[in-house]
Amino acid sequence: MLKLEATTEQRREKTELVLANIYTLPPIPKAMTGAMKLLDNSAVCISTITNIISKDQGLVTKILTIANSPIYGLQRKVTSIDFAVMVLGFTELKNIISVLSMADAFKSKTDSLNQKDFWLHSYITGSGAKRLSEEIGLGNSGEIFVAGLLHDLGINIIQRYFKPEFRAINEMVKSNEIGYLEAEEQVLGLTHQEMGQFLINKWNLPESLGETIAFHHQPSTLKDNVELASIVHLADFMTQRLEVGCFQWDDDIKLDKNIIDILKFRNESNLNRFMDSHAELFKSQLLSVTF
Repeated sequence: MLKLEATTEQRREKTELVLANIYTLPPIPKAMTGAMKLLDNSAVCISTITNIISKDQGLVTKILTIANSPIYGLQRKVTSIDFAVMVLGFTELKNIISVLSMADAFKSKTDSLNQKDFWLHSYITGSGAKRLSEEIGLGNSGEIFVAGLLHDLGINIIQRYFKPEFRAINEMVKSNEIGYLEAEEQVLGLTHQEMGQFLINKWNLPESLGETIAFHHQPSTLKDNVELASIVHLADFMTQRLEVGCFQWDDDIKLDKNIIDILKFRNESNLNRFMDSHAELFKSQLLSVTF
């Protein structure tokens, strides 16, 4: 068991020092980087993008899986990358490839974290948040999709760069009967939410993305981007309530009931009916995943 002799502030400073020195990540496949550069150019033809993506069969499979998922509700099956590009659009496709790139970069073999469960939960939360935001009429569904996919980024950071602390957190949760957020605070001086935001800011990604990650457990305490954080929180909570793509690290997640007013559900009964009515959608999302 890791000894916690330093103060919370000292542990926080030590954690931030490690985070600040994460300069490089494992290389991202060339097909991904090439496609992302092309997608920045709105004048590029679809065939050029298709040729780049098609060089990576794993990337092809993942993109087609997402294009055929229930969140898009297409009547026709997407069987080719060129059609997927047409269906998703450049912005959406770039969002998807960006997240898939980060998922590949952070993959590691460990007995402590089930990577398949982790990314499955991330995908279900992201795709669910996108669909819910469209139904509620929030807009920015592409940004919400990315925020949902990366909401637990900090957990992967902990298991990759803080292995002794990762084990200590799990042991503390099991033996002390406390939640993961409290255990993270005690061991690292930071929660996985704060660690995710730290890296999002360090990599100069959108501030709204960092704030959503930092407040996805308590969205109502956020001043700006509160609706974005609230919809991700709702989708995250629904994975547990509906037992679809649920994740051990989130098994103690509590609903921030202030989202009832933020997302204009008016009362808790309406929210509960809304969540339960999406059980089949979340289950179908799970069944559509092939990676």
